Formats: sequence, structure tokens, C-alpha cells
Amino acid sequence: MRYAPVAFALSLVVGVTGSMGVARSSAPVDPRVEALLKEGRAALAKGDAGTATDSFETALVIDPASSAALLGLADAARREGLQGKAIHYYREVLSREPNNVVAISGEGGAMVEKGAVEKAKRNLTRLEGLCGKGCAETAELSAAISR
Repeated sequence: MRYAPVAFALSLVVGVTGSMGVARSSAPVDPRVEALLKEGRAALAKGDAGTATDSFETALVIDPASSAALLGLADAARREGLQGKAIHYYREVLSREPNNVVAISGEGGAMVEKGAVEKAKRNLTRLEGLCGKGCAETAELSAAISR
């Protein structure tokens, strides 16, 4: 019992130190990345997937941790009919942010387009658990599966 206070203090230090390593930094986003993402989204809205891909790739070079750039690349790949490539990008985002509902929904949509409806239904179930049936991403994936 005489070591209990020391053990408690040591476990507290280890617990706090460990949780600090997991915490995300709130580093500001580079304005160049924001501009490139905006440019890419505008190009994608016009139907120019090639220009959008260039913008998203440049943003990813500047900030390799940008999930938004990966999601943009995935959307551009889907627009070009490259569902396998899109699924790769969505999974890259999910490896960083396992509960990213946009990536889960996008991956499910790409799976539907590829013909893997059962796997897409698993994504739908996961989305319903994360954000419910009223969530926009859930409704979008549900509609894609219904089609």
C-alpha cells in the first residue's frame, strides 16, 4: 500500500501524456490550400474533372494531411467513372478519420456504381449508426442504393 500513491501519480502522468499525443492540433489551414480546394470544387461543378483533379492534387502536395483534398480527388475520380480509384481515396480519408460521414457515404456511392450493393448497404448501416436516418449523407446513399 505504501506504493499506491506513487503508482497512482505515475498512471496519471502516463494517461495525460498518452491522451495529449492523440489530440488533434488545430493548425490553421494554408490559404493556398483553401483557394485550390475552392478552385477544384468550381471546376468539378462545371464538369471539368481534369482541372479539378489538378487543383486537388496540388492542394494535397501543399498539405498532405488534407482530407478535403482527398475527398475532392475521390469525387473527381467518380465523375470520370473511376470508382476503384475513388474508393481508394475514400478509404485513405477513413484511415485518418474513421467516422467521416462524407467519406463513408461517398465510398458507398462508388460501391453502388461499381455493382457492390451489399457492401454499400454495410456503409449505409454504419452511417445510420453515426448520424441517423435524417442525415444528408445517409439519405444520399440510401437513394443511390434504391436506384
